[in-house]
Amino acid sequence: MHPAPSVILFTTLSGFGFGLLFFLGLGLPDVSGGVAFVFFAIAYALAVGGLLASTFHLGHPERAMKAFSQWKTSWLSREGCCAVAALLVMGLYAIGPVFLNTVWPVIGLIGAGLSLATVFTTSMIYTQLKTIPRWNIPLTPALFLGYALAGGALLAGQETLATALLIIAGAIQLAYWAKGDQAFAASGTSLGTATGLGDRGTVRAFEPPHTGTNYLLREFVHVVGRKHSQKLRIIGFALGFALPLLLLVLPFDGLVLKHIMALVAVLSHLAGVACTRWLFFAEAEHVVGLYYGKR
Repeated sequence: MHPAPSVILFTTLSGFGFGLLFFLGLGLPDVSGGVAFVFFAIAYALAVGGLLASTFHLGHPERAMKAFSQWKTSWLSREGCCAVAALLVMGLYAIGPVFLNTVWPVIGLIGAGLSLATVFTTSMIYTQLKTIPRWNIPLTPALFLGYALAGGALLAGQETLATALLIIAGAIQLAYWAKGDQAFAASGTSLGTATGLGDRGTVRAFEPPHTGTNYLLREFVHVVGRKHSQKLRIIGFALGFALPLLLLVLPFDGLVLKHIMALVAVLSHLAGVACTRWLFFAEAEHVVGLYYGKR
């Protein structure tokens, strides 16, 4: 798949934002007043910023509102409904700690659940696609949820939780790469199934369907070199998991230094997530590529 910057920003930033909103809904960290306002502002900036970035990938952004009406059949529509509900509920919940120095646990739990549901619905937009075997596996929603929870815990300053969640999310990422690399072959899709001529014998391409490019080739056929892919995996894993974990477990003297290292851990994880998210799209092999002899 073509790794569009708008979709990478959307999946990266919104995951962080809704992950932080999840922990804020649980009362973590236990803050109030101006400090609480800063935490909620960061969460909303990331979540809303990510959602706005996604509209740049739409052919007709002005029709985005119509997506909300298809919630019965569309995961994209369900994502939109969950996102709006989560932002509204968490906005109501934020009034308590920010202005009234109090919390409303029930509203917070509802908002936390909706925040996590938003991340899940986002993941299902990709998981449902049988035409992209690498995405069409149970590890895809687990990957999205793992990243959101680990990133949210980091932003919320929950070091113990963040350490455990980073280890879990890192393990899911490794499992996703291992399973995803075999998914296309395991799907049984071939040039024969792509053309519908497989029952007549071995099918091979004599000539490409056309000499120029088209929308399908631009959007659904992106080939990334194996060596390039492996290097990016190492960089993404190191920045997203190894370095943040190291910074969390190493003892640092002084509160200021500890806060600085925590900020570095957050920024490193964000960079790592962006890198692995680029790979998430770049390595995704759409079966339409078989028809054009690209797989």
